[in-house]
Order: sequence, then structure tokens, then C-alpha cells
Amino acid sequence: MSAAEQPSTAHLATLGHLDAATRTELEAAAFRALVSHLQWRTDAQNIDLMGLSGFCRNCLAKWLRGAAVEAAVELSDADARQAIYGMSYSEWKTTHQSPASPEQKERYSSTSALHAQHPLLK
Repeated sequence: MSAAEQPSTAHLATLGHLDAATRTELEAAAFRALVSHLQWRTDAQNIDLMGLSGFCRNCLAKWLRGAAVEAAVELSDADARQAIYGMSYSEWKTTHQSPASPEQKERYSSTSALHAQHPLLK
């Protein structure tokens, strides 16, 4: 998906009255709440998240790592995933990931054009 095809962030203009530091604090708090919620909702499988919303925990880890790349901060894939999953990716998969059903695989496949992109990491 090209940058022109990405969803607009114009709606964030409603935060325009905030100074940059406050806005960043609020956005970071919302991100932390989302991550915390996904760590709590281990029943929400990544394949379902991808099929319904086009992003999952792995996407969040890739976006986090992409932000680190932009900021010239070293962050490994494993460390980014640990930050999002709250444990190693292999531990999460062993503990919480269920085998994908044919229906989940079909929804994932049929929505692939809408899945999140990670251009900084290609």
C-alpha cells in the first residue's frame, strides 16, 4: 500500500490545541493501554486481529521497531516483540496461540490487501 493509500490521520487535528509534548504523552498512553489490553486478552488470536482489523501484535512490534529505526535507536525484532507480547514471542506462541481454523485462514487470506504495511522494515 502506498503512502497515498494509507488512511488519513487528519482526524488527529482535534488534538492540535495541545503542545507537542502533551500530545505525545497522550498518544503514548493510548498505545500502552492498547498493548496492555492485548497482553491481557491472550484469547484474541493474531490471525483474528488481522482478519478483522488488518493488524496484530506482530504489526505493533514492527511499528515500534520502525519508529526506533526512524529515531536511530537500536531495537531488535525480539526486543520489540517482547515489549508488545510481555514475554518472548516463542513463549507466547507456545502458551497462547491456537492452531488456525480453515475459517480463520480464509478470512486472513481474503483480507490480505487490507493488512498493515511495514515499509521501514523492508
